[in-house]
Amino acid sequence: MIEADQLTRRFGARTAVDALTFSVPRTQIVGFLGPNGAGKSTTLKMLSGFLPPTSGTARIGGKDVVEDGLEARRLIGYMPESYPVHPEMRVDEFLHFRAEIKGVRRDRKKAVARAMELADISDVAKRLVGELSKGYKQRVGLADAVVASPPLLILDEPTEGLDPNQIQRFRDMLKSLAAEHTILLSTHIMQEVEAVCERVVIIHKGRIAADGPLEEVRAQLTGGERDLVLKLHPREHAAAWRDDPAAAAKALVEPVTGVSFREAVMDGDLADVTVRTADQDASIEALVARCVQGGLGVRALSPRGGSLERVFQALTGAEGDA
Repeated sequence: MIEADQLTRRFGARTAVDALTFSVPRTQIVGFLGPNGAGKSTTLKMLSGFLPPTSGTARIGGKDVVEDGLEARRLIGYMPESYPVHPEMRVDEFLHFRAEIKGVRRDRKKAVARAMELADISDVAKRLVGELSKGYKQRVGLADAVVASPPLLILDEPTEGLDPNQIQRFRDMLKSLAAEHTILLSTHIMQEVEAVCERVVIIHKGRIAADGPLEEVRAQLTGGERDLVLKLHPREHAAAWRDDPAAAAKALVEPVTGVSFREAVMDGDLADVTVRTADQDASIEALVARCVQGGLGVRALSPRGGSLERVFQALTGAEGDA
């Protein structure tokens, strides 16, 4: 859906985006990450046709954003970081207006109703946009992005300023949209990416720092390995685990080829055991089998939280770009 090849943008002597090359497959949610000033918004503006590249090319659904700009823009629903609204218009009036601008000629009323349903704003259809809360205004922006049913949604910091409940509702909406739309999500919130994205592209100082499936990018910090958390119920071995969870976990993990012990802590009656593995499938299966054979209840197995944040910090440094 997106093909960027040596995409570059300069402002005078300053290079904001430096020869970016990446692609985004159809019907995926891809996180587009970078510290402040890394070139994220500039890249999104070039992909969306708002800003011409200095050099390089970008294609949306096979359409060049410069040579076939109008056709490329028809494929995009763009939600900028600062979403412009018309506060004096009612929500449904505003979306009808936006649908007309975007060339929705047939069944416009149906298209607006669908967009409001997807964005969960049907209950405020007759209210003035200017009277809405920040969360509802963000959802109006999402409805605008989807009203013409574009195959690609480009969202720039869509949850900025939302409270935790609003963020969760927004995440649920994005997941529901992913069945029919490709979504490029620009954000600096790592939890946002881990919650909804399948792939990530990280840029730093205008260049690609990492690009790939979420799990592969997580694994970069440990040289291809990854950390996993195994949540166990020790059952009849509870006393030994409470007395020394690290010793009990080491005795469990060390015989398993391809798995190394990292740490263990007790959380009530459950033990959280962190391990590192490179041979993902075979080693994990062997570890789980050993737990079951040893009478330990396996409650959950998940990637260690925060690993994407650690990769991000390692690739981009603690400071932002100028």
